[in-house]
Amino acid sequence: MLKRLATRWLQPALALAALVGATALPADAHGPTRQKVVETVKIAAPASVVWARIKNFDALKDWHPAIEASPADKGNVEGSERRLALKGGGALVETLERYDDAAMRYSYRAKDGGALPVTNYTSTISVSGEGNTATVEWRGAFYRGYPNNDPPPDQNDEAAVKAITGVYRSGLANLKKIVEGL
Repeated sequence: MLKRLATRWLQPALALAALVGATALPADAHGPTRQKVVETVKIAAPASVVWARIKNFDALKDWHPAIEASPADKGNVEGSERRLALKGGGALVETLERYDDAAMRYSYRAKDGGALPVTNYTSTISVSGEGNTATVEWRGAFYRGYPNNDPPPDQNDEAAVKAITGVYRSGLANLKKIVEGL
C-alpha cells in the first residue's frame, strides 16, 4: 500500500518537475537576436544615373567616404569577393550573393565582422525611382559582434546597430552629394 501511495504522488510530482524544468530552460538559454537596419535616401536624379554610380561591386570606394579600396575579384559575378580597405585602417571581406542589373539591386554577405562589431552580416542595396527622383535603399541584417550573454559595450546590440546605421547613412549622404553635385 505504501508503494502504491508513493507511486500515486510521485508520478504527478515528476511530471510537474519536468514541466517546470522545460519552461525554465528557454529563459536561461538566451543569446543575441538578429538586428536589422534600413536606411533610404532620395536623390534628385534618374534611377539609372544613380545605379550607374553604384552598380559595380568594386565601386564602393568611388562613393563611400570611409572606403579606401574595394577591389572585387570577379566583378559583378555572384561569388565575387570584395576586399574593403577602410580609410584610417581596418578591413572587411564581402561576398556577392545576388546581382540583378535589371532590378538595380545586389546582395552580399560579410565573411566576418572585420572592422565592424557584427557577425553574420548580410546586406542589400537597391535603387528605384520615378522620373528624375531616385530612391536608394540599403538594408542589412546581422548579429552583434559578441555572440554570448553579457557582451562588452563595444560588441553589444546597440554598438552593432549604431555602426551599421553610421555606415549606411554616411555612404548614402555622400552618394547623394556626389550625384547631385552639391
